[in-house]
Amino acid sequence: PPPCSTMAANLFLGLVLIVVILLSFSDAFSAIKQQPYSNILILDHLNINHQKGRHDLLKAFYFDFLRCAIDPRKAENIASGKKTLWANIGAHQFHLPEGKPDAQVLDGVVTLVYPKVDELISGYEETSALGDTCFDMQQTSDQKIKVTDPWGTKFIIIEPTNKHFVHGKDERGIQKGDPPSIGLGLLDLTIYTAAGANLEGIGRFYDQIFNAPLLCNTANKCTVSMGPYQTLTFVHHPEGKDAVNHADLRHEVNTDESKPFFPCNYGPHISIYVADIKGTYRRATELGVTYVNPRFKRRAYTEEEVIDDCMFRCLDIVDPLNGELILQLEHEIRSVTTREGGLYKSCPFNLIPKECT
Repeated sequence: PPPCSTMAANLFLGLVLIVVILLSFSDAFSAIKQQPYSNILILDHLNINHQKGRHDLLKAFYFDFLRCAIDPRKAENIASGKKTLWANIGAHQFHLPEGKPDAQVLDGVVTLVYPKVDELISGYEETSALGDTCFDMQQTSDQKIKVTDPWGTKFIIIEPTNKHFVHGKDERGIQKGDPPSIGLGLLDLTIYTAAGANLEGIGRFYDQIFNAPLLCNTANKCTVSMGPYQTLTFVHHPEGKDAVNHADLRHEVNTDESKPFFPCNYGPHISIYVADIKGTYRRATELGVTYVNPRFKRRAYTEEEVIDDCMFRCLDIVDPLNGELILQLEHEIRSVTTREGGLYKSCPFNLIPKECT
């Protein structure tokens, strides 16, 4: 028999080999290469109105073409053919309420990640229901396509690289649906601003209010970390527009005169989850940018109501240096945890992240 020292050495080498194999599997099944992040944990959803009465187009684009999952919480609206639908992709969502009556067109670009763009290209010929709309698809490379939705919003769809979703969805959780989405998630949301807008001031806004790392903050581009895997990007409008409006404000009847008045916003909004809802709200209050949208049932006017509702809103993006209003884009800022310390019911995470404890 071999000497004990040789057996020990072989055993040690065997253990090292097992560890290396396990680490390689861990890398292979890790969802995404992480980036710096802090208070913002995820860009959860984009809310954008669809054309009233055209569930057929909504279903043809989001469920038949993009093959998002139908959120079971809104499945009954599929059967009725009206009201809001939620289209889930990985840990993320599109909230798709009815317009009043028109659809919204996002002045920007939505970037999604799919395992293979061929899976979408093969279904392109089956989208006859979208034939008389703005729907379009152009393949720009083997791993990238550009898509326009039925109303004109632009999408970029790419395959994963070592900088993006690698082998799977966000490992922290997934939005439900049966069948599940084939897409891996929402990678970046690019928002266009007016030509010459103060993009560095936008960066200061996210730094001061949200404690969000800035991956790029120059006069021409601002990219904000939306957690470990996503970005929110601001660039000047490629057509050089002097005015870009992401809000649709309407002064409707104030049903509660005991509360401060805010106009309803029917423009698109984004939803983000933060680790520290109280600190974020206090900083937003100090800057004077908290907002209540009467369009929605949950309306948080005070810090206590924010804690109870697990959310608050902002509309104005201002430069903290001088208070300059740069852009209006509604943010729904959500807490991962409830007042009692549990996981908020709509949060896509399976567990409360360590950043929240």
